[in-house]
Amino acid sequence: MELGDAKKRCGDVIERIERLPGSTKITASCKRTLLKLARSELTFLSRVSSTSSTPLSVNIGHLEAVVHILQHPLITGVSRVCKPIPLSPKTCVHVDIVCTLNRNPVWIIVSHRNPKYITWRNESQQTNQTRGLQFRIQQLTAAARSALALKPSSLILFFSHGLSSILSDQLKHEFGATEVQLGYPNFHFHLMEEAGDWINVLVARTYQEACVFEIKVGDTKDAVLSSHVKDSCPMAAKWEMLEDHTQFFPAFSSLISKMNLFSLDVVNFGTTALIALVSGISNGGTEKLLATPESELRQRFKGNYEFVIGQVMSEIQNPILVELSCSISGKRGIICESVHSEFKELVSMVGGPNEKLRASHLLKYLTVVPDSPSKRMMSLPTTRKLALKNKVVFGTGDYWRAPTVTANMAFVRAVSQAGMSLFTIEHRPRALTGD
Repeated sequence: MELGDAKKRCGDVIERIERLPGSTKITASCKRTLLKLARSELTFLSRVSSTSSTPLSVNIGHLEAVVHILQHPLITGVSRVCKPIPLSPKTCVHVDIVCTLNRNPVWIIVSHRNPKYITWRNESQQTNQTRGLQFRIQQLTAAARSALALKPSSLILFFSHGLSSILSDQLKHEFGATEVQLGYPNFHFHLMEEAGDWINVLVARTYQEACVFEIKVGDTKDAVLSSHVKDSCPMAAKWEMLEDHTQFFPAFSSLISKMNLFSLDVVNFGTTALIALVSGISNGGTEKLLATPESELRQRFKGNYEFVIGQVMSEIQNPILVELSCSISGKRGIICESVHSEFKELVSMVGGPNEKLRASHLLKYLTVVPDSPSKRMMSLPTTRKLALKNKVVFGTGDYWRAPTVTANMAFVRAVSQAGMSLFTIEHRPRALTGD
């Protein structure tokens, strides 16, 4: 491939990084890291003479593969990219992506090496033996099992040019690896790639030869969750209690009716999400609030007047119950004991009669689970930005491998800045209005 084509690929990668889907929830620092790597590669190519006859060697293929994986629709909570993770005071392991994949925290390692150059043990006397695949996986699994906040449930190994059957069998035998598919109906391997060693000589290839392996290094909650959900399903008769009030709360009733009390696909609600579901603003109260004299609203909401009016205008433009419906339809809702207590207390103190009625009905369709924050969440230091009560709420969702629906993005950002991947669903805030 010519120099001009290589430069174009760098430009294409930069554009794709800037357009990474919002679903990845990739942090700004991660984007900066990727852009820095791509621009460094482009700078290197800009210094290469166009008349040189030497085969062009670049790193852009590895970065293309990383960005390609980041576009997968099941990847979210991207908190680190192309960064080392400490194994010991003197040793680090390189991990390409720290994220959540299909609800589980994972580390993704990308190999863009030509499979004929990948060896199980490095037999060369002139290079360091740690470059062999076996030793690298040993280091990665050791780092993963000893990690705290960054602890993954699995390692995902992505070989963009495939892997020999011999090495595939050795991965499976020694590390219990299983070959998995990252395929998705609208997710295809289509980029042109290069062949070669870790620093690759440009030759046109595709991802059709790619293979992916998973090595489990942590516990999963599927069996425990299945038992818990089965034993705690509300009585079906409770649906009838809600139907009596459908005519009064049509949007609210429609949303609740889409939840599946028997599903094992679980979503964890934070207090902000519960408030948003029952708020008068979310349930047809916008016109009444706008028709109320400003002086009366300022007296009622004090310093929060502008905050509430902002929520009213946001609701008129984008009704939040419609927005949340996409996130919770077909799923079973859980709340931890702390959220349950806080929500009931807030509604009791601030909520109006209709908000209290909706809150009463909503709680009948949610499973209350014990406060059980994950070990990795609790390993984060408790600070002003990482308050203990929030660690309990989000950590319980993490324990159950369930996304937490929240408007508390300050906490989510603080967790991401600590390098921990967290599965969350953001919603716009809503306040209780006394409706």
